[in-house]
Amino acid sequence: MYELIITNTAKEQLKNVPNNIKENIGRALERIKIRPFKFVKRLTNSKYYRLRVGFYRVILDIHTSALIIYVIELGHRSDIYK
Repeated sequence: MYELIITNTAKEQLKNVPNNIKENIGRALERIKIRPFKFVKRLTNSKYYRLRVGFYRVILDIHTSALIIYVIELGHRSDIYK
């Protein structure tokens, strides 16, 4: 099982998300701890991955050798890729 580490940037961004979306993001992050590559997609020309949670996206960095998932940032899909 992978360990989940949330960066300070992602924690700050999570404060601005509605409560029902926070719950959905929490459930999705718990789900990817077991088999992350089933639920994520690699970003084009990047080493990062994205997790889709409704209209929100979570940007991740996955280290398979250390079994660690870093949550880099999260936000609404219209803003996150800019």
